[in-house]
Amino acid sequence: MENRILREFILRGIGEDLGDGDHSSLACIPWEATGKAKLLIKEEGLLAGVSVALEAFSLIDKDLSCEILLKDGAKIAPGDIAFFVSGRQQSILKSERLVLNIMQRMSGIATTTYNYTSRIRGLKAKILDTRKTTPGLRFLEKEAVRIGGGFNHRMGLFDMILLKDNHIVYAGGIENAIKLTKDYLRKNSRSLRIVIEARNLEDVKKIIAIGGVHRIMLDNFNVEETKTAVKMIAGRYEIESSGGITLDTVRAYAECGVDFISVGALTHHIKSLDMSLKAI
Repeated sequence: MENRILREFILRGIGEDLGDGDHSSLACIPWEATGKAKLLIKEEGLLAGVSVALEAFSLIDKDLSCEILLKDGAKIAPGDIAFFVSGRQQSILKSERLVLNIMQRMSGIATTTYNYTSRIRGLKAKILDTRKTTPGLRFLEKEAVRIGGGFNHRMGLFDMILLKDNHIVYAGGIENAIKLTKDYLRKNSRSLRIVIEARNLEDVKKIIAIGGVHRIMLDNFNVEETKTAVKMIAGRYEIESSGGITLDTVRAYAECGVDFISVGALTHHIKSLDMSLKAI
């Protein structure tokens, strides 16, 4: 995680929340008053966002100090304490909601990712995230996926060629899409990997016949279609399953022999993990 991007994000969050002052705290808490608070876990899952919380505390008040009891990636249960923070009471109160928003969201994503990766343990397939992220929060959400044991598909439109159904339609078909892409990469001296989406087994046949890609993404294939596609592709290109795969079905897809399973729900259907910052 790049420090500059993280700092800019936190400073924007502070400005959004603080405005011209935390008048609730200013009204009843003396500036010089000091205290302590604990990050209390209220739900079972996987912890994520501790390192981000530390940066937030530091940017709000460099004199705040933290005692870390649990690190990112730790398994957590109700009643666990992730850390203590000590210093000015006003500063702790300014930090509270920003820190909780970040940690609850990241821990929810990490927990969901861990649940998916646990379902396919012992198989070669890797769980991937997608670009179905919250604008401005992608770097944190993808970090949470990594903490949960998943892998990042791509950070954005710039670091991989992914030819989806709309690209193929606009380009005039699979053959044109691949040919134009290879021409573009050659002319621009780029070495980006090429992933192309297949919507059915006929698409898979066409892609194999044309070649020149690194991975074939099987979009919304059922398990039986996936097994057939894997037999056709195996040893030629990487294979990715995508589209509507759930915790109940993920192992069946992994058992087909695919290399990757991308799950938009990791960052798209988020259930934040319950925790609170409690004054001591």
